[in-house]
Amino acid sequence: RQINNSRLSFNNITALAPMVRVGTLPMRLLALDYGADVVYCEELIDIKMAQCQRVVNDVLETVDFVAPDDRVMFRTCEREKGNVVFQMGTADPDRALAVARLVEKDVAAVDVNMGCPKEYSTKGGMGAALLSDPDKIEAILRTLVTGVSIPVTCKIRILPSLEETVSLVRRIERTGVAAVAVHGRFKDERPRHPVHCDYIQAVAQAVSIPVIANGGSLDHVKTNADIEEFRKATGASSVMLARAAMWNASLFRSQGALPLEKVMEDYLKYAIQYDNNAFNTKYCLCQMLRDKVESPLGKQVQAAQTNAEISEAYGLQEFYRQTREQLQARRDALQSGSQPERPVTDGDVTTMAVKFERREYPPQITPKMFLLEWSRKEKVEQPQYETVQRAQDRAFQSTVTVAQKKYRSSLWEKSKKFAEQAAAIVCLRVLGVPEGRIGEEDSGLVCKRKREGKVNGGAPLCL
Repeated sequence: RQINNSRLSFNNITALAPMVRVGTLPMRLLALDYGADVVYCEELIDIKMAQCQRVVNDVLETVDFVAPDDRVMFRTCEREKGNVVFQMGTADPDRALAVARLVEKDVAAVDVNMGCPKEYSTKGGMGAALLSDPDKIEAILRTLVTGVSIPVTCKIRILPSLEETVSLVRRIERTGVAAVAVHGRFKDERPRHPVHCDYIQAVAQAVSIPVIANGGSLDHVKTNADIEEFRKATGASSVMLARAAMWNASLFRSQGALPLEKVMEDYLKYAIQYDNNAFNTKYCLCQMLRDKVESPLGKQVQAAQTNAEISEAYGLQEFYRQTREQLQARRDALQSGSQPERPVTDGDVTTMAVKFERREYPPQITPKMFLLEWSRKEKVEQPQYETVQRAQDRAFQSTVTVAQKKYRSSLWEKSKKFAEQAAAIVCLRVLGVPEGRIGEEDSGLVCKRKREGKVNGGAPLCL
Protein backbone atom coordinates (compact mmCIF):
# COMPACT_ATOMS: atom_id res chain seq x y z
CA ARG A 1 0.00 0.00 0.00
CA GLN A 2 1.27 3.45 -0.87
CA ILE A 3 1.57 6.11 1.85
CA ASN A 4 0.02 9.45 0.90
CA ASN A 5 3.03 11.61 1.70
CA SER A 6 5.56 9.41 -0.12
CA ARG A 7 6.42 9.43 -3.81
CA LEU A 8 4.37 6.83 -5.66
CA SER A 9 6.32 3.68 -6.60
CA PHE A 10 5.46 1.65 -9.69
CA ASN A 11 7.51 -1.37 -8.63
CA ASN A 12 5.67 -4.60 -7.91
CA ILE A 13 2.18 -3.09 -8.00
CA THR A 14 -1.20 -4.04 -9.40
CA ALA A 15 -3.09 -1.19 -11.02
CA LEU A 16 -6.55 -0.40 -12.31
CA ALA A 17 -5.95 0.59 -15.95
CA PRO A 18 -7.29 3.84 -17.42
CA MET A 19 -10.68 3.09 -19.01
CA VAL A 20 -12.94 5.65 -20.64
CA ARG A 21 -16.26 6.00 -18.75
CA VAL A 22 -15.19 3.30 -16.27
CA GLY A 23 -12.31 4.88 -14.34
CA THR A 24 -14.37 7.50 -12.51
CA LEU A 25 -14.13 7.95 -8.72
CA PRO A 26 -16.51 5.13 -7.58
CA MET A 27 -14.63 2.47 -9.58
CA ARG A 28 -11.23 3.77 -8.46
CA LEU A 29 -12.22 3.68 -4.78
CA LEU A 30 -13.70 0.21 -5.21
CA ALA A 31 -10.47 -1.09 -6.77
CA LEU A 32 -8.43 0.39 -3.88
CA ASP A 33 -10.78 -1.21 -1.33
CA TYR A 34 -10.28 -4.60 -2.98
CA GLY A 35 -6.47 -4.37 -3.03
CA ALA A 36 -5.28 -2.43 -6.10
CA ASP A 37 -2.14 -0.42 -5.29
CA VAL A 38 -2.58 2.24 -7.97
CA VAL A 39 -5.66 3.46 -9.86
CA TYR A 40 -5.69 5.41 -13.12
CA CYS A 41 -8.51 7.76 -14.03
CA GLU A 42 -10.08 7.61 -17.48
CA GLU A 43 -8.21 9.50 -20.22
CA LEU A 44 -9.09 13.20 -19.97
CA ILE A 45 -8.34 15.49 -22.90
CA ASP A 46 -5.94 18.36 -22.23
CA ILE A 47 -7.99 21.02 -24.07
CA LYS A 48 -11.06 20.29 -21.91
CA MET A 49 -9.10 20.04 -18.67
CA ALA A 50 -7.19 23.28 -19.30
CA GLN A 51 -10.53 25.16 -19.17
CA CYS A 52 -11.48 23.68 -15.78
CA GLN A 53 -11.60 25.40 -12.42
CA ARG A 54 -10.38 23.52 -9.34
CA VAL A 55 -13.28 23.55 -6.87
CA VAL A 56 -13.18 22.21 -3.32
CA ASN A 57 -16.54 20.51 -2.81
CA ASP A 58 -17.10 20.64 0.97
CA VAL A 59 -20.41 18.82 0.73
CA LEU A 60 -19.02 15.70 -0.98
CA GLU A 61 -15.56 16.22 0.56
CA THR A 62 -13.98 16.02 -2.89
CA VAL A 63 -11.88 18.18 -5.17
CA ASP A 64 -13.70 18.77 -8.47
CA PHE A 65 -12.32 20.05 -11.75
CA VAL A 66 -15.29 21.82 -13.25
CA ALA A 67 -15.66 22.82 -16.92
CA PRO A 68 -17.17 26.18 -18.01
CA ASP A 69 -20.50 24.40 -18.65
CA ASP A 70 -20.45 23.21 -14.98
CA ARG A 71 -19.71 19.60 -15.89
CA VAL A 72 -17.37 17.87 -13.46
CA MET A 73 -14.55 16.55 -15.65
CA PHE A 74 -12.53 14.98 -12.83
CA ARG A 75 -13.49 14.32 -9.22
CA THR A 76 -11.06 13.03 -6.61
CA CYS A 77 -10.83 12.73 -2.82
CA GLU A 78 -8.36 12.34 0.03
CA ARG A 79 -8.84 8.55 0.16
CA GLU A 80 -7.13 8.06 -3.23
CA LYS A 81 -4.71 11.00 -3.18
CA GLY A 82 -1.59 8.87 -2.72
CA ASN A 83 -2.67 6.23 -5.25
CA VAL A 84 -4.43 7.94 -8.16
CA VAL A 85 -2.72 8.58 -11.49
CA PHE A 86 -4.21 11.28 -13.68
CA GLN A 87 -4.13 10.15 -17.32
CA MET A 88 -4.34 12.80 -20.00
CA GLY A 89 -4.75 12.77 -23.75
CA THR A 90 -2.40 15.35 -25.24
CA ALA A 91 -0.35 16.17 -28.32
CA ASP A 92 1.10 19.44 -27.05
CA PRO A 93 3.87 19.80 -24.40
CA ASP A 94 2.74 23.22 -23.11
CA ARG A 95 -0.90 22.22 -22.75
CA ALA A 96 0.12 18.97 -21.09
CA LEU A 97 2.17 20.92 -18.56
CA ALA A 98 -0.67 23.37 -17.84
CA VAL A 99 -3.01 20.46 -17.07
CA ALA A 100 -0.42 18.58 -15.00
CA ARG A 101 0.18 21.70 -12.89
CA LEU A 102 -3.57 22.14 -12.45
CA VAL A 103 -3.95 18.68 -10.88
CA GLU A 104 -0.53 17.98 -9.34
CA LYS A 105 -1.52 18.87 -5.75
CA ASP A 106 -4.42 16.41 -5.86
CA VAL A 107 -2.97 13.30 -7.55
CA ALA A 108 -0.01 10.96 -7.03
CA ALA A 109 1.29 10.98 -10.63
CA VAL A 110 0.41 12.03 -14.18
CA ASP A 111 0.35 9.73 -17.20
CA VAL A 112 0.28 10.42 -20.92
CA ASN A 113 -1.91 8.18 -23.05
CA MET A 114 0.09 6.92 -26.05
CA GLY A 115 -1.85 3.74 -26.67
CA CYS A 116 -5.51 4.51 -27.31
CA PRO A 117 -6.35 3.56 -30.94
CA LYS A 118 -9.84 5.10 -30.89
CA GLU A 119 -10.53 7.94 -33.33
CA TYR A 120 -11.56 10.50 -30.68
CA SER A 121 -8.03 10.19 -29.30
CA THR A 122 -5.95 9.74 -32.45
CA LYS A 123 -7.62 12.40 -34.62
CA GLY A 124 -6.03 15.17 -32.55
CA GLY A 125 -2.62 13.51 -32.76
CA MET A 126 -3.12 12.01 -29.28
CA GLY A 127 -3.13 8.42 -28.02
CA ALA A 128 -1.65 5.84 -30.40
CA ALA A 129 -1.06 8.58 -33.01
CA LEU A 130 1.91 9.69 -30.87
CA LEU A 131 3.67 6.35 -31.46
CA SER A 132 4.61 7.51 -34.97
CA ASP A 133 6.06 10.80 -33.63
CA PRO A 134 8.81 9.93 -31.10
CA ASP A 135 10.14 13.51 -31.15
CA LYS A 136 6.80 14.76 -29.87
CA ILE A 137 6.67 11.97 -27.28
CA GLU A 138 10.06 13.07 -26.00
CA ALA A 139 9.11 16.77 -25.95
CA ILE A 140 5.90 16.11 -23.98
CA LEU A 141 7.53 13.81 -21.44
CA ARG A 142 10.62 15.98 -20.88
CA THR A 143 8.39 19.06 -20.38
CA LEU A 144 6.32 17.21 -17.80
CA VAL A 145 9.23 15.58 -15.96
CA THR A 146 10.99 18.92 -15.50
CA GLY A 147 7.78 20.90 -14.93
CA VAL A 148 5.97 19.04 -12.12
CA SER A 149 6.96 17.68 -8.73
CA ILE A 150 5.12 14.34 -9.02
CA PRO A 151 6.11 11.23 -11.04
CA VAL A 152 5.35 11.17 -14.77
CA THR A 153 4.55 7.97 -16.67
CA CYS A 154 3.16 6.97 -20.04
CA LYS A 155 1.22 4.08 -21.53
CA ILE A 156 2.06 2.78 -25.01
CA ARG A 157 1.10 0.03 -27.42
CA ILE A 158 3.74 -2.11 -29.12
CA LEU A 159 5.14 -1.09 -32.52
CA PRO A 160 5.23 -3.37 -35.63
CA SER A 161 8.68 -4.76 -34.79
CA LEU A 162 10.38 -5.75 -31.56
CA GLU A 163 13.38 -3.52 -32.36
CA GLU A 164 11.23 -0.42 -32.92
CA THR A 165 9.33 -1.05 -29.66
CA VAL A 166 12.51 -1.48 -27.59
CA SER A 167 14.12 1.56 -29.26
CA LEU A 168 11.08 3.75 -28.45
CA VAL A 169 10.91 2.64 -24.82
CA ARG A 170 14.63 3.28 -24.33
CA ARG A 171 14.09 6.80 -25.67
CA ILE A 172 11.13 7.22 -23.32
CA GLU A 173 13.26 6.06 -20.37
CA ARG A 174 15.84 8.78 -21.11
CA THR A 175 13.20 11.49 -20.58
CA GLY A 176 13.19 10.69 -16.85
CA VAL A 177 9.76 9.06 -16.55
CA ALA A 178 9.07 6.95 -13.46
CA ALA A 179 7.56 3.98 -15.36
CA VAL A 180 6.11 2.90 -18.67
CA ALA A 181 2.98 0.79 -19.13
CA VAL A 182 3.03 -1.47 -22.19
CA HIS A 183 -0.21 -2.77 -23.71
CA GLY A 184 1.03 -5.85 -25.55
CA ARG A 185 -1.02 -5.34 -28.71
CA PHE A 186 -0.35 -3.52 -31.98
CA LYS A 187 -2.20 -0.32 -32.80
CA ASP A 188 -4.69 -2.09 -35.10
CA GLU A 189 -5.30 -5.04 -32.77
CA ARG A 190 -8.33 -5.27 -30.52
CA PRO A 191 -9.04 -7.02 -27.19
CA ARG A 192 -10.02 -10.25 -29.00
CA HIS A 193 -6.44 -10.63 -30.31
CA PRO A 194 -3.92 -12.46 -28.08
CA VAL A 195 -1.49 -10.29 -26.10
CA HIS A 196 2.18 -10.41 -27.17
CA CYS A 197 3.95 -11.27 -23.91
CA ASP A 198 7.30 -11.60 -25.73
CA TYR A 199 7.24 -7.91 -26.68
CA ILE A 200 6.56 -6.82 -23.09
CA GLN A 201 9.34 -9.15 -21.92
CA ALA A 202 11.84 -7.67 -24.39
CA VAL A 203 10.97 -4.15 -23.20
CA ALA A 204 11.27 -5.13 -19.52
CA GLN A 205 14.76 -6.57 -20.15
CA ALA A 206 15.87 -3.50 -22.14
CA VAL A 207 15.16 -0.77 -19.56
CA SER A 208 15.77 -0.24 -15.85
CA ILE A 209 12.56 1.68 -15.02
CA PRO A 210 9.48 -0.31 -13.96
CA VAL A 211 7.50 -1.75 -16.87
CA ILE A 212 3.77 -2.29 -16.25
CA ALA A 213 2.28 -5.15 -18.28
CA ASN A 214 -1.21 -4.60 -19.70
CA GLY A 215 -3.48 -6.59 -21.98
CA GLY A 216 -3.91 -9.87 -20.09
CA SER A 217 -7.66 -9.78 -19.42
CA LEU A 218 -8.60 -12.02 -22.38
CA ASP A 219 -6.33 -15.06 -21.94
CA HIS A 220 -4.26 -14.66 -18.83
CA VAL A 221 -6.01 -13.10 -15.83
CA LYS A 222 -9.15 -14.79 -14.52
CA THR A 223 -8.27 -14.92 -10.81
CA ASN A 224 -6.08 -12.96 -8.39
CA ALA A 225 -3.38 -15.66 -8.58
CA ASP A 226 -3.24 -15.18 -12.37
CA ILE A 227 -1.99 -11.60 -11.88
CA GLU A 228 1.37 -12.89 -10.63
CA GLU A 229 1.49 -15.49 -13.43
CA PHE A 230 0.96 -12.75 -16.04
CA ARG A 231 3.68 -10.66 -14.41
CA LYS A 232 6.10 -13.62 -14.65
CA ALA A 233 5.09 -14.39 -18.25
CA THR A 234 5.91 -10.82 -19.30
CA GLY A 235 8.94 -10.30 -17.06
CA ALA A 236 7.39 -6.97 -16.03
CA SER A 237 7.70 -5.21 -12.67
CA SER A 238 3.96 -4.70 -12.36
CA VAL A 239 0.56 -5.51 -13.86
CA MET A 240 -2.26 -3.24 -14.97
CA LEU A 241 -5.79 -4.64 -15.44
CA ALA A 242 -8.57 -3.16 -17.53
CA ARG A 243 -11.51 -5.32 -18.61
CA ALA A 244 -10.96 -8.11 -16.07
CA ALA A 245 -11.18 -5.47 -13.31
CA MET A 246 -14.13 -3.73 -14.97
CA TRP A 247 -16.09 -7.01 -15.02
CA ASN A 248 -15.33 -7.76 -11.35
CA ALA A 249 -13.06 -5.36 -9.46
CA SER A 250 -12.74 -7.82 -6.56
CA LEU A 251 -10.20 -9.62 -8.76
CA PHE A 252 -7.71 -7.42 -6.88
CA ARG A 253 -8.54 -9.26 -3.62
CA SER A 254 -5.80 -11.67 -2.57
CA GLN A 255 -8.46 -13.60 -0.58
CA GLY A 256 -10.39 -14.31 -3.79
CA ALA A 257 -13.13 -12.65 -5.82
CA LEU A 258 -16.50 -11.72 -4.33
CA PRO A 259 -19.90 -12.52 -5.89
CA LEU A 260 -20.77 -10.01 -8.61
CA GLU A 261 -23.92 -8.89 -6.72
CA LYS A 262 -21.78 -7.77 -3.77
CA VAL A 263 -19.32 -5.95 -6.07
CA MET A 264 -22.13 -4.10 -7.86
CA GLU A 265 -23.67 -3.11 -4.54
CA ASP A 266 -20.31 -1.82 -3.22
CA TYR A 267 -19.81 0.13 -6.47
CA LEU A 268 -23.29 1.64 -6.33
CA LYS A 269 -22.81 2.79 -2.73
CA TYR A 270 -19.75 4.79 -3.80
CA ALA A 271 -21.67 6.18 -6.80
CA ILE A 272 -24.43 7.41 -4.46
CA GLN A 273 -22.00 8.73 -1.84
CA TYR A 274 -20.08 10.78 -4.42
CA ASP A 275 -23.10 11.87 -6.48
CA ASN A 276 -21.76 10.14 -9.58
CA ASN A 277 -23.39 10.95 -12.90
CA ALA A 278 -26.31 8.50 -13.22
CA PHE A 279 -25.54 7.58 -16.83
CA ASN A 280 -21.94 6.83 -15.88
CA THR A 281 -23.14 4.68 -12.97
CA LYS A 282 -25.50 2.83 -15.30
CA TYR A 283 -22.79 2.26 -17.93
CA CYS A 284 -20.40 0.72 -15.37
CA LEU A 285 -23.08 -1.56 -13.91
CA CYS A 286 -24.03 -2.74 -17.41
CA GLN A 287 -20.37 -3.58 -18.09
CA MET A 288 -20.32 -5.67 -14.91
CA LEU A 289 -23.58 -7.42 -15.82
CA ARG A 290 -22.11 -8.47 -19.20
CA ASP A 291 -24.29 -11.32 -20.56
CA LYS A 292 -26.80 -10.76 -17.73
CA VAL A 293 -27.64 -7.32 -19.09
CA GLU A 294 -30.92 -8.70 -20.50
CA SER A 295 -31.91 -10.27 -17.16
CA PRO A 296 -34.75 -8.66 -15.14
CA LEU A 297 -32.13 -6.76 -13.09
CA GLY A 298 -30.26 -5.73 -16.24
CA LYS A 299 -33.43 -4.41 -17.84
CA GLN A 300 -34.29 -2.44 -14.70
CA VAL A 301 -30.82 -0.89 -14.68
CA GLN A 302 -31.06 -0.03 -18.38
CA ALA A 303 -34.45 1.64 -17.87
CA ALA A 304 -33.24 3.71 -14.89
CA GLN A 305 -32.62 7.43 -15.47
CA THR A 306 -31.38 8.51 -12.02
CA ASN A 307 -29.20 7.15 -9.23
CA ALA A 308 -32.41 6.88 -7.15
CA GLU A 309 -33.95 4.54 -9.75
CA ILE A 310 -30.73 2.52 -10.03
CA SER A 311 -30.71 2.20 -6.21
CA GLU A 312 -34.23 0.80 -6.38
CA ALA A 313 -33.09 -1.92 -8.80
CA TYR A 314 -30.53 -3.08 -6.22
CA GLY A 315 -32.72 -2.63 -3.13
CA LEU A 316 -30.61 0.27 -1.87
CA GLN A 317 -33.41 2.85 -1.62
CA GLU A 318 -32.84 3.33 2.13
CA PHE A 319 -29.07 3.79 1.68
CA TYR A 320 -29.78 6.32 -1.08
CA ARG A 321 -32.29 8.23 1.08
CA GLN A 322 -30.01 8.33 4.13
CA THR A 323 -27.02 9.44 2.06
CA ARG A 324 -29.00 12.25 0.42
CA GLU A 325 -30.18 13.40 3.85
CA GLN A 326 -26.61 13.38 5.20
CA LEU A 327 -25.36 15.39 2.21
CA GLN A 328 -28.19 17.90 2.61
CA ALA A 329 -27.48 18.26 6.33
CA ARG A 330 -23.80 18.86 5.56
CA ARG A 331 -24.74 21.43 2.90
CA ASP A 332 -27.06 23.23 5.33
CA ALA A 333 -24.46 23.23 8.11
CA LEU A 334 -21.80 24.62 5.79
CA GLN A 335 -24.09 27.33 4.48
CA SER A 336 -25.48 28.42 7.85
CA GLY A 337 -21.99 28.85 9.24
CA SER A 338 -20.52 30.54 6.19
CA GLN A 339 -20.74 34.16 5.09
CA PRO A 340 -22.21 36.95 7.23
CA GLU A 341 -25.53 38.44 6.15
CA ARG A 342 -24.42 41.71 4.62
CA PRO A 343 -24.77 42.88 1.02
CA VAL A 344 -21.74 42.42 -1.24
CA THR A 345 -21.42 43.69 -4.81
CA ASP A 346 -20.41 40.98 -7.29
CA GLY A 347 -20.09 42.72 -10.67
CA ASP A 348 -23.54 44.16 -11.37
CA VAL A 349 -25.24 41.88 -8.82
CA THR A 350 -25.85 42.58 -5.12
CA THR A 351 -25.42 39.39 -3.11
CA MET A 352 -26.05 38.29 0.46
CA ALA A 353 -25.55 34.94 2.16
CA VAL A 354 -29.15 34.02 2.95
CA LYS A 355 -31.23 30.86 2.77
CA PHE A 356 -34.99 30.50 2.43
CA GLU A 357 -36.25 28.73 5.56
CA ARG A 358 -39.90 27.78 4.90
CA ARG A 359 -40.73 27.45 8.62
CA GLU A 360 -39.96 31.15 9.16
CA TYR A 361 -42.95 32.23 7.02
CA PRO A 362 -46.73 31.71 7.42
CA PRO A 363 -48.18 28.92 5.22
CA GLN A 364 -49.65 31.27 2.60
CA ILE A 365 -46.81 33.81 2.53
CA THR A 366 -43.52 33.90 0.64
CA PRO A 367 -40.86 36.57 0.02
CA LYS A 368 -41.56 36.32 -3.73
CA MET A 369 -45.15 37.32 -3.06
CA PHE A 370 -44.04 40.34 -1.02
CA LEU A 371 -41.58 41.41 -3.70
CA LEU A 372 -44.24 41.15 -6.41
CA GLU A 373 -46.65 43.26 -4.39
CA TRP A 374 -43.95 45.84 -3.63
CA SER A 375 -43.09 46.13 -7.36
CA ARG A 376 -46.77 46.64 -8.22
CA LYS A 377 -47.15 49.27 -5.51
CA GLU A 378 -44.00 51.10 -6.72
CA LYS A 379 -45.16 50.69 -10.35
CA VAL A 380 -41.91 49.01 -11.44
CA GLU A 381 -41.62 46.06 -13.79
CA GLN A 382 -42.53 42.65 -12.39
CA PRO A 383 -39.50 40.79 -10.86
CA GLN A 384 -37.68 38.54 -13.36
CA TYR A 385 -35.94 35.39 -12.06
CA GLU A 386 -33.06 33.63 -13.79
CA THR A 387 -31.95 30.33 -12.23
CA VAL A 388 -28.90 28.17 -12.83
CA GLN A 389 -28.05 24.66 -11.62
CA ARG A 390 -24.50 23.52 -10.98
CA ALA A 391 -23.36 20.01 -11.86
CA GLN A 392 -21.26 19.01 -8.86
CA ASP A 393 -24.16 18.84 -6.38
CA ARG A 394 -27.20 19.78 -8.53
CA ALA A 395 -27.90 22.82 -6.35
CA PHE A 396 -29.67 25.96 -7.63
CA GLN A 397 -28.94 29.68 -7.53
CA SER A 398 -31.31 32.38 -8.74
CA THR A 399 -30.82 36.03 -9.70
CA VAL A 400 -33.79 38.40 -9.57
CA THR A 401 -33.94 41.64 -11.55
CA VAL A 402 -36.05 44.46 -10.06
CA ALA A 403 -35.98 48.05 -11.32
CA GLN A 404 -32.97 47.25 -13.53
CA LYS A 405 -30.95 46.00 -10.55
CA LYS A 406 -29.93 42.39 -9.87
CA TYR A 407 -29.94 40.51 -6.56
CA ARG A 408 -29.05 36.97 -5.56
CA SER A 409 -28.05 34.84 -2.58
CA SER A 410 -24.46 33.60 -2.58
CA LEU A 411 -25.74 30.34 -1.04
CA TRP A 412 -27.05 27.54 -3.25
CA GLU A 413 -30.44 25.94 -2.63
CA LYS A 414 -31.78 22.42 -3.09
CA SER A 415 -34.59 23.47 -5.47
CA LYS A 416 -35.34 26.11 -8.07
CA LYS A 417 -38.27 27.42 -6.00
CA PHE A 418 -36.13 27.88 -2.88
CA ALA A 419 -33.39 29.60 -4.93
CA GLU A 420 -35.93 32.12 -6.25
CA GLN A 421 -37.23 32.77 -2.73
CA ALA A 422 -33.66 33.36 -1.50
CA ALA A 423 -33.06 35.88 -4.30
CA ALA A 424 -36.29 37.66 -3.37
CA ILE A 425 -35.16 37.85 0.30
CA VAL A 426 -31.88 39.49 -0.74
CA CYS A 427 -33.72 42.07 -2.83
CA LEU A 428 -36.24 42.86 -0.07
CA ARG A 429 -33.56 43.18 2.62
CA VAL A 430 -31.38 45.46 0.48
CA LEU A 431 -34.45 47.61 -0.30
CA GLY A 432 -35.45 47.60 3.38
CA VAL A 433 -38.85 46.14 2.53
CA PRO A 434 -40.62 43.58 4.82
CA GLU A 435 -40.49 39.99 3.56
CA GLY A 436 -43.42 38.44 5.44
CA ARG A 437 -41.62 36.49 8.16
CA ILE A 438 -43.56 35.28 11.20
CA GLY A 439 -43.48 37.95 13.91
CA GLU A 440 -42.71 40.74 11.44
CA GLU A 441 -44.77 43.92 11.78
CA ASP A 442 -47.65 44.02 9.27
CA SER A 443 -46.52 46.08 6.29
CA GLY A 444 -49.91 46.23 4.55
CA LEU A 445 -48.31 44.82 1.41
CA VAL A 446 -50.31 41.60 1.67
CA CYS A 447 -53.78 41.65 3.22
CA LYS A 448 -54.36 40.41 6.78
CA ARG A 449 -56.64 37.52 5.71
CA LYS A 450 -53.95 36.25 3.33
CA ARG A 451 -51.26 36.57 6.04
CA GLU A 452 -53.44 34.49 8.38
CA GLY A 453 -54.07 31.89 5.68
CA LYS A 454 -57.86 32.45 5.64
CA VAL A 455 -58.22 33.33 1.99
CA ASN A 456 -59.28 31.04 -0.85
CA GLY A 457 -56.69 30.19 -3.49
CA GLY A 458 -58.20 32.52 -6.05
CA ALA A 459 -58.83 35.56 -3.85
CA PRO A 460 -56.95 38.73 -4.84
CA LEU A 461 -54.11 40.09 -2.75
CA CYS A 462 -54.39 43.48 -1.07
CA LEU A 463 -52.06 46.11 -2.53
